[in-house]
Amino acid sequence: MKRPQFLTHIRPRTWVVAGVIVLALAGGSIYWFGFAVPANTKSTVAAPITTAASLTTMQKTVDSDGTATPTVNDSVSFAVSGTVTAVPVVAGTTVTAGQVLATVDTLSLDAAVLEAQATLATAKAKLATSVSDSDGTAAAVAQIAAQTASVAVDEAAVVTAQAAVAGATLTAPAAGLVTAVNVAVGDVISSGSSGSSGAGGATTASTASTSTSTADFSIVGTDSWSLSLAIGESDIANVAVNDQVELSLDDGTAFFGTVQSVGILPSTTSGAVTYPVVVAVTGDPDGLYDGVAVTAKIVYERRTNVLTVPSAAVTTADGVSTVKTLDASGTAVATTVTVGETVGNVTEILTGIAEGDEVVVVTFTPGSGNSGSTTDRQSGGSGGFPSGGPPSGGMTQGNGSNGG
Repeated sequence: MKRPQFLTHIRPRTWVVAGVIVLALAGGSIYWFGFAVPANTKSTVAAPITTAASLTTMQKTVDSDGTATPTVNDSVSFAVSGTVTAVPVVAGTTVTAGQVLATVDTLSLDAAVLEAQATLATAKAKLATSVSDSDGTAAAVAQIAAQTASVAVDEAAVVTAQAAVAGATLTAPAAGLVTAVNVAVGDVISSGSSGSSGAGGATTASTASTSTSTADFSIVGTDSWSLSLAIGESDIANVAVNDQVELSLDDGTAFFGTVQSVGILPSTTSGAVTYPVVVAVTGDPDGLYDGVAVTAKIVYERRTNVLTVPSAAVTTADGVSTVKTLDASGTAVATTVTVGETVGNVTEILTGIAEGDEVVVVTFTPGSGNSGSTTDRQSGGSGGFPSGGPPSGGMTQGNGSNGG
């Protein structure tokens, strides 16, 4: 049979080279489509590891979320009248307990003290005269009694006047951050603010704002915090005052607290019944501010020195629990155990093994089947692709994701 005319011009060596190329391409195709197959068609493969049974602390918690609130949140106002003479703080100033917030002019207040003292002196003089001139009659005795009462009233007036002078200097009742200042030098203020008297220094002031007036100053504490939680009715029975609480912020900052109060009156929201629980934060952790989200774990049961193993090491069938331990030769042997509670990913072991015994834990790792991972199934030779690598597009290598 004659060659086609266009092939008669190809030299024999060219035919040999062409034949090698064809064989190489065929070999690559066989590798790609036939030999490069998944190593395992299972979706997961068992990867046994060992770990030692160990003593640990097991605890049960009630978990909830809440927001931090400063325990000091005071509205402070002058309880005396006068003209404001100094305001040494502004909004944003951090103050200590007893630090001066503002002062008012004391001229009229000082005059009131002098007047009260003069009145008291006159009353005492009259009482002294009545006592010395008394003839013992009923009228004289009655006069002395009346003048004694008058002296007591005048003494109280002096104390009140002196307190007013002291109240002309308004001080912070507690350490904190000044969040509002509603007075300025030159303002004329009136007395009569309602509320309890503020503590610290010479302050005589209201620490509770009213609906009809705005407080002169607002102070939020920065060194004492509480947390308000809403606990479901199924968990509230596990919560008690003084329970320890593990707290954390979204950024991982961890701190602690204790249950301060447990409410007995529930509230219902969208059909869910909850009870209010207040947690007192221990110390002054960094990162707290009014309204920051806090995760809380109320610890209602804690046991120490509990023998545990990973729950993945325990197999239970027909009510019998076993773990696989390693004998002297390293062979895994099924050992019957008595289990207690399971908390998180660990299980309590009551009998069967001891601390330090190695148990087999079977974990599951992504298999290579249909995952894009391939295995070279060629036998002999150097294996691998012909020079130049795989066809364009490549193969996904063992990363657990489909290369499709």
